[in-house]
Amino acid sequence: MATAKKTNRPQIGENIPKSIGIIMDGNRRFARARGLPIFKGHEAGYEKLKEFVRFAREAGVRTVIAYAFSTENWNRAKEEVGYLIMLLERAVIKQADEFLKEKVCVRFIGQIECFPKRIRDAIKKIERETSQYKDFTLVLLLSYGGRAEIIEGIKKLVKEKGAKGALEINESEFGKYLMTAGIPDPELVIRTSGEIRTSNFLPWQSVYSEWFFTKTLWPAFSRREFLKILKEFASRERRKGK
Repeated sequence: MATAKKTNRPQIGENIPKSIGIIMDGNRRFARARGLPIFKGHEAGYEKLKEFVRFAREAGVRTVIAYAFSTENWNRAKEEVGYLIMLLERAVIKQADEFLKEKVCVRFIGQIECFPKRIRDAIKKIERETSQYKDFTLVLLLSYGGRAEIIEGIKKLVKEKGAKGALEINESEFGKYLMTAGIPDPELVIRTSGEIRTSNFLPWQSVYSEWFFTKTLWPAFSRREFLKILKEFASRERRKGK
């Protein structure tokens, strides 16, 4: 007789958020607290993201939306920005096979045109090659700002429908003009490092998200803490204004 197949899914109930947003904050403070260059903090944060994807997938989450690089991040020191772009290049060029091996659909959202051509080409390639995978999606927000996304959505809407047509559109239809069209809104958003603000992260899409703020710095965020957050999420009553 065949035995039941074992899974690694944690026992945390049925109410698992299918889509999660993550604001990965605290990389620099993590490095400074250990007397390390801030670049080491960003590298640790990158490794944590790969680990977090495994946490989420094991729990039954279907989509992770990670705030990897905001429009404001361009204002950081030139050396730091350069290192962040190098990490991005590593992810989309040197480790693209890892996404294919794990059958992860990868999407990139934001002002992608701001990045070097070699990275833009690699982004298109990895999106094309992983588009066949439907079980799990990793969305990386790059040079992303929520207000800018809404403004661009309005421009697209008016260009397509004209001013009169734009006046007749509803909320559901407007979502089709955003960069996240086709991606489920996050039911749960986690922000690490103790900062209690949303920082321009998906303002349209997260209006009914459950928000969790933790003092843990992103590179130190653990599977145990993640499961604790999922358990609390499961206990919340999500009425959405009803």
